[in-house]
Formats: sequence, C-alpha cells, structure tokens
Amino acid sequence: MKRTLIAIISFFSILAQSIIAQEISAVRQNFATLANPNNTDVSIEFYNRTMYYPGLTEDNPVYVHVTVANNGTSTVSFKVADDRTFSIDFKAFNVKNSQLNQTQNLIRKRTTNQTVYFRTITLEPGESYSFVENVKDFLEIKESSVYYVELLFYPDLYRNPENYLNSNRLTLEVRPSPAAAASSTMYVQAESAAVLQKEAISPDKVVEQTIIARQKSLWDQYFLYMDIEEMLKRDSARKRRYNRVSADERDEMLKSFRADMMQSRIDSDIVAIPFEFEIETTTYSQTEGTVSVIEKFRNSTYVEKKRYTYQVRQRDGIWQIYDYTVDNLGTE
Repeated sequence: MKRTLIAIISFFSILAQSIIAQEISAVRQNFATLANPNNTDVSIEFYNRTMYYPGLTEDNPVYVHVTVANNGTSTVSFKVADDRTFSIDFKAFNVKNSQLNQTQNLIRKRTTNQTVYFRTITLEPGESYSFVENVKDFLEIKESSVYYVELLFYPDLYRNPENYLNSNRLTLEVRPSPAAAASSTMYVQAESAAVLQKEAISPDKVVEQTIIARQKSLWDQYFLYMDIEEMLKRDSARKRRYNRVSADERDEMLKSFRADMMQSRIDSDIVAIPFEFEIETTTYSQTEGTVSVIEKFRNSTYVEKKRYTYQVRQRDGIWQIYDYTVDNLGTE
C-alpha cells in the first residue's frame, strides 16, 4: 500500500513537471520565433521631422513612427499595452556615449502597482503593425547635442524586460534652445528702431497686421506672425528636401526661402500687395482657424478681386499663418 502511494505521488510529480516544462518550452518557442530577426523586424523613423530643442515635451515633441513587421513564413503574436510605455523603451546616447535618463513620469508609472491593459496582436507573414510615440515621453532631453536613438520592443510587455527586440538607430540633432527674447521671434522696426514682439492677438488681427505690413513694405513686421517653416513645406519637393537635410542646412533653406519671398520669386500670391482689403469671415477653435479676406489688386486698366483664405494655428498663445489658398473672383 505504501509503495503504491509513493508510486502515485511520483507519477503526478513527474506529470506536473512535464506540463510545466511544456508551458515553458511553448513560451520560449514563442519568444524565439518573435525575436528571430529573420521573422520579425522592428524599425523606427522620424515622423513629421522638424527642428528639435531640449525640454518642451508637448510643444516640441520628437515623434517617431514605430513599425513591427512579420518578415517570416509563420504567424507571430505579441502584446501591446494601451499605455505603450509598458510595451517599448527608447535608449539614447550622445557622442560621448553617455546614456540619457528616463523621465520621472515613466519611472513612476513602472514602479506603481497598477493594472496594465493590453491587446494581443497577431501578424500573418508580410503584415506589420505601426504606431507613433514621442521620445520625450520616455527620455529627459535637457541639453543640445547629437543623440543616437534606438527602440526596445517588449513582446510580452515590460513585465518581462529581458525579452525584447531592438530597432535600427536614428541620429537625433537637438539644437540649443532659443533665448528668452528670441522665443517670441523679436525683430527691429526700421523706421523707429522699436522692438517688435509677437502679441496674443486674435487671428483676424494677425492677418490684418500682416497685410498692412506688406502694404508698407515692412518685411520684419510682415514675417512676424508667419510660420516660415510650414510655408516652405507647402511645396512637396521642398518639404522632402527639408526633411532630409541637417539642422544647419534647414536654417539656410529658411533664410533663402524668406529672401525669395521678398523678391517675389516664389509664393508670389501671398506677397502681392493689395491696395484694398476687407476681412470677410473668421472662424477658429482653440488651436486652429481660418480667416477669409477679400483683396483687390490694381492693374493698368482693371482691378482684380481675390479671396484669400489664411490658415492659422495657435502655439504658446500666439496665432501664426502657416498656409493659404487664393480664389479669383473676377475683375472690376
């Protein structure tokens, strides 16, 4: 009887060990399949690339487009948290190989006892899954420098941080923050040497002051409420080139673009000088708006009438013109 009992206990012990071993093997096999670079690829690229400065997490984000692709011949599955700070990490090193610290918000999230909600994503061969994240939500970027950024993707969430996939590496150029005076883009008026500074005025006033400045050929005032970078990007070819070049080359492109506008070599519609104008309608939300203006232009024997629709956007409480359209309304 005693021997029979020992045999039964031994049998169930061996059975339990076998089941556990099978489960561990299945988990390892799943990760092995997912982590195999021949099967799954994690890649990152800049999204809406622009000039980057230290800090300013919300106003100057470093958006990165993340793609997880199944390049193999079998199905792969992984988990993605609703709060993706539990699915990915960013690592960044400067030219001296010093690593950036994680944000306090990220550390607090991961050290607080909470429920992490997630979805299971299944990719068939050839399929991919993508999303966009702000690097500054993960890393403290306090100084200007050149950083090398890569991403770690956790297929089983951050609770298993030893299991991850590495992405490619991006070069991130962070320029020095503009000085306090320069942050509002200050200029000097030629006539009186008075300092020009952006003010928190309404969208219609922004457009009105811009047109009047053009009528008086006051270029510094004309560009005061204009987002030159966005105006440059209106042309797709210029935008592609601008996104490819370095930060210094972008500065030169912006300077050249502004000079070309002043010479009416490009975007001649917006720098044309109306002899008369009337603001027709103004509509705006908290951050976006449009201002419709009827403008008249005198030619030798007739007057052209056009409707300009200016697109405006609010940043740090200041409205700026970033796009426009023109409709011809005939002649008088």
